[in-house]
Amino acid sequence: MTITKGAPPPPRTTPVALARGLLTGGVTGGSLAAFVVGCVIESVPLCVVGVGLPVVYGPLFFLAGMPRRAREAAIAPRTALARIESLAAVGGEATSDVAVEFDVTVAPDDIPAYRVEFTQHINLVDLSDYRSGGVVVVEYPPDRLWRVRIVKRPTPEWEERAADARLDSVPGPAVVREPTQGCAVGCVTVLALLLAAAAVILLFRADLFDQDTTAQPSPSGRPSISSTSSTTTVSSASGTVALGPGQSFLDKGELRRAVDSLTKGEDTARALTVVVQERLLSVVFAPTGTQAARFDPDSVPYERFPALVEEARSTLGVRSPQTWQITVDGLTGSLSIRVGVTGRDGAASLEADGQGKVVRRTPVG
Repeated sequence: MTITKGAPPPPRTTPVALARGLLTGGVTGGSLAAFVVGCVIESVPLCVVGVGLPVVYGPLFFLAGMPRRAREAAIAPRTALARIESLAAVGGEATSDVAVEFDVTVAPDDIPAYRVEFTQHINLVDLSDYRSGGVVVVEYPPDRLWRVRIVKRPTPEWEERAADARLDSVPGPAVVREPTQGCAVGCVTVLALLLAAAAVILLFRADLFDQDTTAQPSPSGRPSISSTSSTTTVSSASGTVALGPGQSFLDKGELRRAVDSLTKGEDTARALTVVVQERLLSVVFAPTGTQAARFDPDSVPYERFPALVEEARSTLGVRSPQTWQITVDGLTGSLSIRVGVTGRDGAASLEADGQGKVVRRTPVG
C-alpha cells in the first residue's frame, strides 16, 4: 500500500530492501537451477543443495527481520476516534469470526484526520454494532498510520467520547496506504535470480551438454516417455515430470498420476525428496543400500497441496505472489511438507505435517 494524500509519494527503496531482494533472487534462482541440474545430471548432492538452500535461507530471513519487528512492537500505539464510511464482509467460513473490510475516517487529536482502508475479523455476535456513519475507537502505530485496528473493548473514557462524537468525513482520494518498495527491488530480485541460475548452469555446463546421448540406458534405469502434454524422465537416482503449457500440478489428480508414473514397478519407499512446482515434479531416490532418511512418495497427501499453496499465497503477507514450490522430505524422521512462495515483497513459507496439517508459518518480513 502507498501513502496518498492528494498524490502518491515515490516508492520507498532502501539499501536494506535492495540487499534483501538481491539475496532472495540469488537463493531462489540458485536453488531452482541446482535442483534441476542435479536431476538432469543425476547428482544427489546437487539436488540436496537445491532443496536445502531455501530451507536454510528461510529461517535466516526471518531472524534478520526480528530487530525491526522488535523496534516496531516497542512503539506504543495511539488511540483515536474514527467514523465508519463503509464496511463489507469479504470472508468467513464456518467460524464465529468474519473478515470485514472497513473504510474509515480517523480523527487523531494531534494530526489532521485521514482516510484508511483495512480488514479486521469481527465476531458475528458483534457485527451489528458496526454500521456506516458510526463512530468507533481505533488504535494505530504513530509511524504506520495505515495499520489501524478497531478497539473492541475501549476504556470507559474513550467509550463515552465515541458515544458523544460527531465526525466529518475526509474525502475518499486522501487515503493512507503502506509505502511500496518500488520497481528497483523487483528488478534487482529478478536480475539476481537470472544471474544465480546462469552461474549454476555455467558451472556444470560440461556435465549438461557433453553427455553421450547415444549411450544405452542402464538395466536399472527406465526410458523416457514423451507426449504432447508432458515429459517424464526416470533413472535409478531421480525422476522428473514436466507438464506442457496450460497445465498445472495443482489440477485435480494430476500430481498423483505423475508420481505413479515415476514409482510404478519400483521400490517406492526410497524417496529422499519430492519437489513440486507449477509444471515440474522432481523426485530424488536414495541409492540402494544407503541408510539415509527415506519415505514412500505414495504416502504423501497430494490432495492437500492446492489448499496449502492457496493458504501460503493468501495468508503470509505476500502481495502479488509470483512463484511457489513445495518440498517434501523425511530428514527429521517424520514426513515434512514445506510450501514457499515469492513475490515482490519477498519470500514466505509454511510447514505442514505428514497429513497436510499446517504446523508452522513464516510470513514476509
